[in-house]
Amino acid sequence: MSRLLLIAAATFFAVTTRAQTPQPMLAIPKQIVLQANFDQTMLLPKKTWLPRQGTRWSVQDGVLRGRQSSPEYQAARQDHFGYEPRLSVPATPHDFIASFKIRFMGGRETPITPFIEFDHHVCRIRFSQEGTSLLADHEVWKVAEASDFVWKTSQWYSITAERRGTEFLMQIANGPTLYADHSAFGQTASSGGNGLGVAGPRKGEVEIDDLTIWSIKEKMRADWPALRAKLPTMKPVQLKKPKPKQRLRPNSSPTRDSQPKTKVGEQQGSQPAQKTQPPKPPLLRQL
Repeated sequence: MSRLLLIAAATFFAVTTRAQTPQPMLAIPKQIVLQANFDQTMLLPKKTWLPRQGTRWSVQDGVLRGRQSSPEYQAARQDHFGYEPRLSVPATPHDFIASFKIRFMGGRETPITPFIEFDHHVCRIRFSQEGTSLLADHEVWKVAEASDFVWKTSQWYSITAERRGTEFLMQIANGPTLYADHSAFGQTASSGGNGLGVAGPRKGEVEIDDLTIWSIKEKMRADWPALRAKLPTMKPVQLKKPKPKQRLRPNSSPTRDSQPKTKVGEQQGSQPAQKTQPPKPPLLRQL
């Protein structure tokens, strides 16, 4: 067998081989809330699998495969064209353990994608040719990184991710472990998809397999403090200015409780009756 053929065979084996997903470190699993190995064709109800930006997802050849949106969809849009296959899994609990296998195929990297996230813009892992970063709070903060871990097209990655309160941990088999404790991780998405989310390369594809998501117990793992002490940490780095948050004036919250109460005899939404005031004497009239 020629040397070139041996190299090609070794490359094919490395790309197609799927390592076992790592064991959880941060949390204790409670019960399985979602499990799918995609061995058979199955429906994808939106309450469990939510395609984003018109992208197309289906179960094919034993995997969940995502493609960009159709040309017709893209032509009808002015933004959010769906060039990258995007999916969220809203069945994911806020505190969870998730193990799965994933690969990004074809297409090209952008300044945003490919990524894996948990709650839209809350906790995101971005893959790039400059390394892999854990980002928080609308990607304002970089809270962990593996600068030497560069994603490869068509390479399967076996991943276990966990969140407990404000702590997040993601292990990539035969790769880095990213950990951070950030207040933003305890929040929920202000918009977009909730739960596990993925986005692939532009005009490429994503494949997911062997997905299991657990809820977790409130009790902390007894060995977690010792394990955490061995993990690399970094001082958060601000990558951009945060978007200004809308401030409400006092008593101006648009909630039901803050709306004027309707008096008996008035219709909801009508102006209250104005009381007739007696005219002031001419000498007291203000000019």
